[in-house]
Amino acid sequence: MMASHIDQVRDRLEQRGTACPLEEVMELCPELTWNQVFLAIDHLSRTGQVQVMMDVGKIYTVQASRSVTAVTATAA
Repeated sequence: MMASHIDQVRDRLEQRGTACPLEEVMELCPELTWNQVFLAIDHLSRTGQVQVMMDVGKIYTVQASRSVTAVTATAA
């Protein structure tokens, strides 16, 4: 998998700013295949760059984690 797919998914989730269902991530990145998006989210989740959660309806949602600079700026 090319790093650009990972960067693209992360950037789109950061731009969105709120959690969204996994299926909506596909709509944010229409030029990527389902496999590319899934593998990017898997990598981003394992490296702490996104959070993957399951809601009460058993639907997976994804949200970009807050960056270290955003946390630092908020605390200051």
